[in-house]
Amino acid sequence: MLLYHFYETMTKILDKFIIELGKLSLKNEQELSAAKRRLAKKFLCAIPNGSDLIAGLRLLPEAQAKPLKKLLKKRSVRTMSGIAPVAVLTTPYPCPGRCAYCPTDKDVPQSYLANEPAVMRAIHCKFNPYEQVIYRLTALEANGHEPTKIELIVIGGTWSSLPATYKYWFIKECFRAANDYQKNKGIKQNYKENSKLNLLTKSLLEEQNKNEKAKYKIIGLTLETRPDYINDKELWQMRELGATRVEMGVQALDDKILKLNLRDSTVADIIKATRLLKNFGFKVTYHFMPALPGSTPAHDRHMYQDMFTKLNNIAEITVKPNIKKSDYKNIINQKNVNNDFNPDQIKFYPTVVTKGSLLYRWWKAGKYKPYSDKALRQLIIECKKITPPFVRIIRLIRDIPGESIEAGNKITNLRQIMKQDGTVCHCIRCREVGQTTFTLSEVVLFIKKYRASDGDEYFISFENLDQSKLYGFARLRLAPSNVLSPTTALIRELHVYGELVSVGSKKSETQHQGLGKRLLLHAENLAQLAGYNEMAIISGVGVRGYYKKLGYKLKNTYLVKKLK
Repeated sequence: MLLYHFYETMTKILDKFIIELGKLSLKNEQELSAAKRRLAKKFLCAIPNGSDLIAGLRLLPEAQAKPLKKLLKKRSVRTMSGIAPVAVLTTPYPCPGRCAYCPTDKDVPQSYLANEPAVMRAIHCKFNPYEQVIYRLTALEANGHEPTKIELIVIGGTWSSLPATYKYWFIKECFRAANDYQKNKGIKQNYKENSKLNLLTKSLLEEQNKNEKAKYKIIGLTLETRPDYINDKELWQMRELGATRVEMGVQALDDKILKLNLRDSTVADIIKATRLLKNFGFKVTYHFMPALPGSTPAHDRHMYQDMFTKLNNIAEITVKPNIKKSDYKNIINQKNVNNDFNPDQIKFYPTVVTKGSLLYRWWKAGKYKPYSDKALRQLIIECKKITPPFVRIIRLIRDIPGESIEAGNKITNLRQIMKQDGTVCHCIRCREVGQTTFTLSEVVLFIKKYRASDGDEYFISFENLDQSKLYGFARLRLAPSNVLSPTTALIRELHVYGELVSVGSKKSETQHQGLGKRLLLHAENLAQLAGYNEMAIISGVGVRGYYKKLGYKLKNTYLVKKLK
């Protein structure tokens, strides 16, 4: 009884705390922190944690709750791109690789460590995909996010080497968790893996169909694998699972370095895999590893430059205020030099030495020396400067805890440090609009054309005039080798930036302003004038309904429409 009265008293204090907080006009996190300290002193209580305050915002009128929720939201950058990333880890399976730099830790997938945040969450959930999704969505909501547009990111090594039954079960359970979340928040489900592939395929399709209308939609699905495991059969299976993006461990564009590090894949494998992925419409992410044994900072920079089309080989038109048919034709007729790489996204994973790897033994024997922090920092600055504006640098550093790193980079906030130092970068992430306010009259249409993997790529974007702010873009691929037919154009990505808003809620600064439809129309016009009679979109399952409303129909896992 005493415990009950204590709990009731603390609840009343928390309610008063929140009501008083709501009366204040707070402009930033510093003012919020000061107010929380004052109120804690006033009510003779500890400062409540953010999740308790967010839950208590229901007591306030919307005019008070909305600005306060923005200030209370933890790591708001997680959903600033319009989606909520949810990483899930596969159960430990034997790895087909033998890479020198890969750590080996007990009871976790190869190349991962038990104290990495995503791995710790997976261990807590016993690697169950359903529970991992529920756990992550619950945490995001507790911290003030609205994770109704989910980018599911499956990590755990070489996805393509896993048994087919496990893969279908795993993805089916992720979709089921998203579908169940609204009604079963936090409830554990003890569903075991079904070994019959035909039944799993049927169950997966049922969950995908449900997800099209669910509140918590999986609008993107990322899988990671090796270049030498990519083939037509594997990519059709990925499409059936609902994948829209593939991450590849490229590491280096030099066969000698790959061989020295026992990578067992080649530059030729990378070229072939990249071309196949783009012809299937996938977004392509490269993992790039500076400081591998056998390389130097100068050579790393050279390899990074080779990944991309040089800027003088990119055709561009600027359209303000209205585009004409002749503008489309002018850029279609531009000729560009082919590049066999040109990934859409990059993750920098600077080489570090961890116990349990062959590299650790090389380092102990004096056969390997990592780059200094200064050299690595300068290298990444140079790489950022030469990154084309149609590429997104997702990460600069892998999230390995410092206590697990024996040698190599331990700086975890490298992006922030570089920004403070004035490093200029034109990649997508550094320009996406975020919470910046603007008017539609500021929006300018840009179309960039470059040739990659034997196809013409068009980066169609809405930006401000000096291209420092990116509001949305589409990736259009025109290539006779596209997977559906020689006359089918492919939209590999359509993205409008801004703070994530729930479907049916009030408009954000950029999302739901019609920018997506306008980008799609420009892509259709370009494709039609270039001689293509059909458009296909590699749509995430949860966003299929959006395209269906615009006249697209589901065909072979793609959303397809005839062009007039």
